[in-house]
Amino acid sequence: MNINQNIIQTEYKSSVPIKGICHEDFQNVAETFAINFDKYTEIGSSLCVIADGEVIADLFAGHTTDEKNVEWNKNTLAVAFSCTKAAVALCAHILIDKGLLNSQEKVTKYWPEYGKNGKENTTVEMLLNHSAGLPALKTKVKDGGFLDWDYVVNLLENEEPFWSPGQQTGYHMMTTGWLIGEIIRRISGKSLGKFFKDEISDPLNLEYWIGLPESEDHRVAKVTPFTSGPSDKPSAFADAFRNDLSSMQRLSLTNTGGYDYNSSDTYRSELGGVGGITNARSLAEMMTPLAQNNEKIISKDGVKRLSQSNIRSDIDSMLLLPTNFSEGFMLNMDNRQKFEGEGGSFLIGNNAFGHVGFGGSSATFADPDCNLAFGYIVNKLGGEYLINQRGQNLIDEAYKSINS
Repeated sequence: MNINQNIIQTEYKSSVPIKGICHEDFQNVAETFAINFDKYTEIGSSLCVIADGEVIADLFAGHTTDEKNVEWNKNTLAVAFSCTKAAVALCAHILIDKGLLNSQEKVTKYWPEYGKNGKENTTVEMLLNHSAGLPALKTKVKDGGFLDWDYVVNLLENEEPFWSPGQQTGYHMMTTGWLIGEIIRRISGKSLGKFFKDEISDPLNLEYWIGLPESEDHRVAKVTPFTSGPSDKPSAFADAFRNDLSSMQRLSLTNTGGYDYNSSDTYRSELGGVGGITNARSLAEMMTPLAQNNEKIISKDGVKRLSQSNIRSDIDSMLLLPTNFSEGFMLNMDNRQKFEGEGGSFLIGNNAFGHVGFGGSSATFADPDCNLAFGYIVNKLGGEYLINQRGQNLIDEAYKSINS
């Protein structure tokens, strides 16, 4: 079957042709995917759902640019933003399984230069669960600084934390990639991108890079930034961003050395916090061995670590809403009663684990309880903290189909 030519027919008649494959029992997922383009003005996206190791939905539609002059096809890639953190966390847990890394050890065991200015007692676990106190950089980042690994590592070594490490939680939006990636580099002798390629991407035959080869640039969809409308209610994060120029919210998004997510130089850089490039199919395929708990990537004990809550917060210092993390992964976060508005929750199974990307840009998870793996990626950002209704509706429909 030529997946590019296979038009999915649903009862809902979308204004945009939906292409790919979809099992007959999951037509509701395809219909919800189609509705996103009309109700939520999706530009382009791909979705993949894998159940019991079988691809039961692999869908794509729309366009790769806001101008809508290039169609999204089965080979289109997109920026995964914070779903990259799931890949980086998996790299760390591979080292834990091999006995080369212990999350209870101090960071300085593996990275001695990190132990300065109040960070001496930081543990690896604190880096993984977002309690390390470095969710942003206070020191002014030079132009292009985020593209220079050693430069950012040096900044992190000399930073003072926003809080005493381990004393509170604050989502490390940008810095996680360097903090965990440098430990991976120190232990393995490989860059983060090379380690991910050798240990995860190549063995699973994924189209997923942390550091994209130049030959693949033409496949990447351009990200369209979020623009707020007059009816949008400002979030607590947005208020902090706007009202306090020294806030971690402001610094995390502006003190980046001019970081441009649509730049080919950025594609090339190994930005482990936000810079992975892939498609929905590979997001889901990376999570499939974890959903099956088959020890292909990490051990059964490793999967247990990923699914167990490691730290909860009533109010995350960065996101300013309740959060729930294992060692490196987001867990089920139901904030619908506590947080007004869309985008403040990530509703997955009780033992599922995954991640979402900035502005609802991506979502992925594994649920070992029902052997379900999920991947979703778009090129139009929303204004949400976690997942938005576009993605959550797809997750809900996937679960309904599995449980019906």
